[in-house]
Amino acid sequence: MSLLIIMVLIFGIVFFVIKNKKIDKHTKNNRTPITGKRVLTMNEQPMFNRLNEALPEYYILAQVSFSAFMTAKGYATRALFNRKFADFVVVDKHFNVVAVIELDDASHNGQEERDTQRDALVNEAGFKVIRYKRTPEVQKIRSDLGLGLL
Repeated sequence: MSLLIIMVLIFGIVFFVIKNKKIDKHTKNNRTPITGKRVLTMNEQPMFNRLNEALPEYYILAQVSFSAFMTAKGYATRALFNRKFADFVVVDKHFNVVAVIELDDASHNGQEERDTQRDALVNEAGFKVIRYKRTPEVQKIRSDLGLGLL
């Protein structure tokens, strides 16, 4: 009987060691270095500058998590948007969302259905989405937001 207990203990220890080595191998050996990157892509930078030029009476926020401007009860619903980001969010001086601006550069080609689903989520939260394929002129931005001339 004691031989059986010793064998079970040895098996348990071996199993524990092997399992921990697999976890270590997965987390340590597959880890790559963390590096910094720009907050905005080379295509988004001119758009950010143009939005600031066109909308001096508003704040322009870049790379904003959907969870920063919308919420829902229940994990299943929040899971629809909790890992999504908006290119730009225009807010007034009280930080109320005025519009969500998306720059649909070449990276959006073939992603139209995904973009439509994202727009539906933002619209359901009560916000307007404006999409541009390239950086528009100042007056186009103001017109799309229903603002007058500068």
